[in-house]
Amino acid sequence: MKSIPIYPASEPAPVAADAPAPGAPLVDTRGRMVHDLRISVTDRCNFRCIYCMPREVFGTDYAFLPRKELLSFEEITRVARLFAERGVRKIRITGGEPLLRKHVENLVAQLAAIPDVELTLTTNGVLLPKMARTLREAGLHRVTVSLDAIDDATFRAMNDADYPVAAVLKGIAAAEEAGLSPVKVNMVVKRGVNDHNVIDMARHFRGTGHILRFIEFMDVGSSNGWEMNAVVPSRDIIERIDRVFPLEQVDPNYTGEVAERWRYRDGGGEIGVISSVTQAFCSTCTRIRLSTEGKLYTCLFAQSGHDLRTLLRDGASDAELDRAIAGVWQNRDDHYSEIRTANTRGLRKIEMSYIGG
Repeated sequence: MKSIPIYPASEPAPVAADAPAPGAPLVDTRGRMVHDLRISVTDRCNFRCIYCMPREVFGTDYAFLPRKELLSFEEITRVARLFAERGVRKIRITGGEPLLRKHVENLVAQLAAIPDVELTLTTNGVLLPKMARTLREAGLHRVTVSLDAIDDATFRAMNDADYPVAAVLKGIAAAEEAGLSPVKVNMVVKRGVNDHNVIDMARHFRGTGHILRFIEFMDVGSSNGWEMNAVVPSRDIIERIDRVFPLEQVDPNYTGEVAERWRYRDGGGEIGVISSVTQAFCSTCTRIRLSTEGKLYTCLFAQSGHDLRTLLRDGASDAELDRAIAGVWQNRDDHYSEIRTANTRGLRKIEMSYIGG
């Protein structure tokens, strides 16, 4: 088993001496305002996807974080409320697999009470038949489901846990029936592994009302054996699909939206591509991430986080927490995808399974 630092060291959150007045938007050193908060609620997953939680690193007996290390739902909600007051309008619950977190619907209910925020959740989908309706009733707006192939053999090989495609499709159907739609379906595309399934995936989801999104295989973390020659550029994916199902580009829904939008010219629906390797969108990135045990990360490719849990558990006031949050964002200068080189690629970065992608 490889030795990979799954839980990186953290540093104290810098306190902003000149934080904007309460309620004012936060702007980083590159002029980007915070808009999206991604919250990882567990580091555990029932899949062992080769680009995220490869079995040779995590195995079946990996020592995941003990329960006491995880933020409570109340701690998570407190941080989320402060971010919402600073301009966050979209909150996404992630993992690991977030539906493995016991009573996650209670967290959904707490977060859903925050005004003017869209609340979504990313999942591998297999637990949705049991949980979709409960999540919707708790206040969840929408789900994103990961599905890397429509071909069963390919998908089982990629999730490395012998889950069939049918289990995920049942989850998508359950989400739609519960009103968690449109469902976004994410496919991470890796050359020579599942790129032969691109057209079949497009064909399957055309006309369903779901939005299929193709994601370039990224060098997140240090465990997935990333190589540039394994990346299928998004422009190639669009060209492949366009030859079979003609496409036209669509304007983004909002500034900083990471997926480039395309629709079928015959009205068959919409797809998206996420091109963080070949077409960096750092200049408009508005995301910040809260890890399972309370660290703030300002980039998916970050090497370290900023500790909020200590402040939360040492009795910090909301004003003190707000100044810490402001300090993290105002000092943000991340633009990894714009400067990616052979040297930066070798840096020890947070693992996707730990931060939720």
